[in-house]
Amino acid sequence: QLVESGGGLVQAGGSLRLSCVASGFRLDEYVVGWFRQVPGKEREEVGCISSSDGYTSYSYSVKDRFTISSDVAKSTVYLQMTNLKPEDTAVYDCAPGCNVQIANAFGVWGQGAQVTVSS
Repeated sequence: QLVESGGGLVQAGGSLRLSCVASGFRLDEYVVGWFRQVPGKEREEVGCISSSDGYTSYSYSVKDRFTISSDVAKSTVYLQMTNLKPEDTAVYDCAPGCNVQIANAFGVWGQGAQVTVSS
C-alpha cells in the first residue's frame, strides 16, 4: 500500500514536498516512481528512485526543478518540487516502477495528492 500526502495550493515559483509512505514492502527492494495526471489526460511519469543505490531519473519537464529522495527506515519516498509552474497542477501519485505501464501492472495506487499551482 502507498499513501501520498503533502499536496496543496501554491503560487507559481513556490515549492511543495510530497511524501509517499509505503507499507507491505521494503523500499530498497523496488523502484518507486512519482506520476501525475490531469483530468482528461493520460497519467505521465514524473520520475523515480531506486532506494537500493540512490539512482534517480526524471522527466524532461521537471528535471532540475523536482528532486526525488527516500528514507528507507521511514519507508517514505519524497518528491521535492521547486519553481512550480501552473502546468505542474495535477494529482500526484506514487507507485512501484519507473513508467506507467509497470506501475499499472503492479496495480498499487494510492489516493493521490492534489497539487494546484496558481499563476
